[in-house]
Amino acid sequence: MIVRMMRASDRPDPGSMSGLHIEGDTPHGTGRALARLRERLRALDLEPDVETATDGAGFTARLTPQTARAWAPGFDTTRLHACLCHGDALDAEREIVAALLLSPIPMAFPSVEEFEAQLRIRVDTVTAARATALEFDCDERRPDDCWRRDDDGRFVLRPGCPLIDALRRATQPGDAPRPYAFGCYRATEYVMLLAIATEAARSHPALLERLQRRYERRPIQSREFHESLLHEHGTSETPLPPRWLVPGDRVWFRNPHEASSDVEGYEGSWVIYKGGGRFGNFWQRGRPYTLTRKCIEVYHWRHAVVADPRGRARIDEDEVERRVAATLADPDETAAVLARMQRLRDLRGVYAEGGCIDRTRESAGWVLPEHCDIALADA
Repeated sequence: MIVRMMRASDRPDPGSMSGLHIEGDTPHGTGRALARLRERLRALDLEPDVETATDGAGFTARLTPQTARAWAPGFDTTRLHACLCHGDALDAEREIVAALLLSPIPMAFPSVEEFEAQLRIRVDTVTAARATALEFDCDERRPDDCWRRDDDGRFVLRPGCPLIDALRRATQPGDAPRPYAFGCYRATEYVMLLAIATEAARSHPALLERLQRRYERRPIQSREFHESLLHEHGTSETPLPPRWLVPGDRVWFRNPHEASSDVEGYEGSWVIYKGGGRFGNFWQRGRPYTLTRKCIEVYHWRHAVVADPRGRARIDEDEVERRVAATLADPDETAAVLARMQRLRDLRGVYAEGGCIDRTRESAGWVLPEHCDIALADA
């Protein structure tokens, strides 16, 4: 399982931050890696606001305390874009690096090269999330010339169809008459896989080839996707601060209402954090979610459970939209809903006083050949 468990010393302390740690195998290697990071920080106009310290295993970098308090009080990285936006091509990378430098737990990288690869993956994840346009339907559809269903109903890649092209075709329909249909869980998997595969094409072609062959036989999805391809940050027992988000994170909003969470597709909502306080809305690309809107939407699922013609429970999205608009128009009701929903979620199987905010975040596993920990089981 590729899950980064925190030691006791890693637990988030509201009064401190850990930042990022980059390993160096020798003093010379540490010095070279630190110089390379400083060069990147200068290019991003961040160097004056960063403090570094070397140790026997590499070096640590983090924002200075005064900068952290000014840019992201209480680890609220949703404010970073407003502080850092230059309106240039480096805005996404600048926000990602600043958020990592603010981390409440040590964000460790095995080398400065892997750190840079992970930055590229996060930028590519954000880019893909912005371009993704889908229909929400648990009876999913894919472009037939790239994907076929296997005997278990899962979508496998047609032999010879390049994985990266097939993922783009499915999630970024372009001139297709209508978007393809996904549930939110599978949609976030495709977006993250596209970014991982894109980086593999740059820096680890053998990994891309393994992904290609695996998806031609059996897709990696659900728990296996999480365990094989991703790192999880934070734990249920030591949750991350609710508003500490890094662009490119995969984030889960749990439905805390037990009855409506039984409706297929509404157990919760998987989204990609795009930065600037916005989450990808694959179903209405021009209307990204804010934290406020996503919490209120999930809250109102409980008020929109209806029966379809076959008697199966479903959620009336038009009713959800109407109720969300009414809540947002009433400041007192908005505050009341957020007071409940912006609590950390209850633990698995519990529906009590928790809200919809998850305790952990997910990002890509290591991809460079010398560090790769993406494990692909035999199909």
